[in-house]
Amino acid sequence: MLYRGCAIPVAWKIVRSNEPGSWEPYWTELLSHLAPAAPPDWMVIVLADRGLYAKWLYEQIVSLKWHPFLRINRTGKVRPVGESGFRWLSSVVPQVGTMWSGAVDCFAEATCRLPCTRLSRWDEPYTEAWLIVTDLAPEAANIVWYSMRNWIECGFKDTKRGGWQWHQTKMKDPERAARLWVAIAVATLWVVSVGGQAEATQTCSGLEALPEQHIARRTTTKRSRLRLSSCFGQGLRLILVALLQHEVCPVGRFLAQPWPSELTPRKKPNGKGKEKKKKSRGQKQRWRQSRRASKAAA
Repeated sequence: MLYRGCAIPVAWKIVRSNEPGSWEPYWTELLSHLAPAAPPDWMVIVLADRGLYAKWLYEQIVSLKWHPFLRINRTGKVRPVGESGFRWLSSVVPQVGTMWSGAVDCFAEATCRLPCTRLSRWDEPYTEAWLIVTDLAPEAANIVWYSMRNWIECGFKDTKRGGWQWHQTKMKDPERAARLWVAIAVATLWVVSVGGQAEATQTCSGLEALPEQHIARRTTTKRSRLRLSSCFGQGLRLILVALLQHEVCPVGRFLAQPWPSELTPRKKPNGKGKEKKKKSRGQKQRWRQSRRASKAAA
């Protein structure tokens, strides 16, 4: 579940690696168990990256009265409603700065064909367009909502190096690992609720609290970061401070936030990382050569 830039685990299945099998029964069971927990008046969208798209997953989500928001690859064909023939998916938004949305038949093969709404947008400096399939009407959906899928990546970081150090576990039994995830999920729920409440109720709200002619307001751009500290990090610090000062631990609560309506431009890569990697690789190569030379001399 996504909340203020964070992701809270709500359902999981852990299996042994490198064993044959299908993910479909696991996902179907998890979604079926999770569905009753969502209030009937909520509008639930299910976000997934393009590597996870499947027709059965789309149909399963729709059967639960949720709304799929799944990204697909540019390979394949599409037929917008009103057109007689199929054309390549990539032809709808062929270049940067283009967008399109409408009802379509996605994929030409009869077994894969999917009547749906397709949302398309290609912004700079993304290397490819966003192609989203959903059951919502074109006028009821906003492709910008897909930007919240990046919060899932933040959740991975909080679960591992940025928070609970899940990657350090030496567990080999899936059942034990699944029980550990219960503790991780509850702890994440607590920490994010505390940090989210602090973010929503803080007295100073960044640029909005500064005078109109302040230099920070005059120099800010759309690329400026809207959140300097994650709700997970804020919550964790507030709880640790309360423990160190022998105070009552904060509980926190969830406060609603509007869904994104504009896409914040992504910063262009500066290429420093690649240069650093090439330099490091060269250093390693020289080190190996000197080591071989010293061994040969010995």
